[in-house]
Amino acid sequence: MPLGLYLEQPVTWLHGIDSRVKLAWLMSFLAAPLLSSPMWRLLLVLLLIVLTMAAAVPLRVWRQQMGLLLVLGIFVLILTAIAPDGLGLKHQPRLPADELSFAEQPSVLSPAAKRKPWYDPFGWGQAPSPQPAVPDLAKLAQPTAYNYVVFHQGPLNITRRSVDLGIRISTIIFTLLYSTNLFLLTTAPEEITAGIESLMRPLRRLKLPVTEIALTLTLSLRFIPLVLEEVQNLVRSVRTRAINWKKLGWRRAVQVWLMVAERLLENLLLRAEQIAGAMTVRGFTSPNRHRVQWHKLQLRGRDWLALLSLVLFWGARFLWGTNNLF
Repeated sequence: MPLGLYLEQPVTWLHGIDSRVKLAWLMSFLAAPLLSSPMWRLLLVLLLIVLTMAAAVPLRVWRQQMGLLLVLGIFVLILTAIAPDGLGLKHQPRLPADELSFAEQPSVLSPAAKRKPWYDPFGWGQAPSPQPAVPDLAKLAQPTAYNYVVFHQGPLNITRRSVDLGIRISTIIFTLLYSTNLFLLTTAPEEITAGIESLMRPLRRLKLPVTEIALTLTLSLRFIPLVLEEVQNLVRSVRTRAINWKKLGWRRAVQVWLMVAERLLENLLLRAEQIAGAMTVRGFTSPNRHRVQWHKLQLRGRDWLALLSLVLFWGARFLWGTNNLF
């Protein structure tokens, strides 16, 4: 199944939760990664995977979707980790390099340097004075085990900041896409619009067209499967004709795909016209005059349990998931 489609069968326990509660959980998954620690972001990814398996969603549904997103996240993590971290700074130690020899010098001042004779002003004929031994600071015992550079081998340089940045980007991509997909997978389009209309009901006092917005959202969500169906039909029709793309060349191949895109647009406009005609025949001249209640929204015991879990989720987020910026 492509991303964003509704799973009608089998019906899981996620299907039975109120759409408003699931919408609150979705907003929480989208907002929780903000200013959070890398460990909390990884826990969000693990929580989404465990939630999918606990809901008994069929393997054929989420195997390809989750697999592609995990591969994309791992690829982004590796690419960001080996890339420069963006900190173009040259670190200069606070203390001098010969700190130990400098500290061991006597407190009395050294005698003034002798002037070089007139026949050897540059001192080429004199033996060089011995330089004090400079200890190797890298071999000294460090007070902590902290090291900014995690791995360095040749041109490959992985730092703590690059790893942190890679975890942020990869987990945000997975959380953003998969949490939305899981919400659309277990919630019918009519139930989504009914929940949004219920949450937007206070906006009617500001004379906003809440019902019209909900009806438009319902039609748009209903139109997504039609678009995917038309795309699949056109792709199958091109495959059945066994076109030899190598003999066509890139110009004729572009012309063929332009014809397919034109046909797709014509089919979608025809579908939209059919939907508009069907709504007009059934009396949908105004959403306020002709309204259909597809779902009766009512909070049940499992919904209240999900809301309690949401409160615990945000409590854990503020206690253990906050990123220490200072």
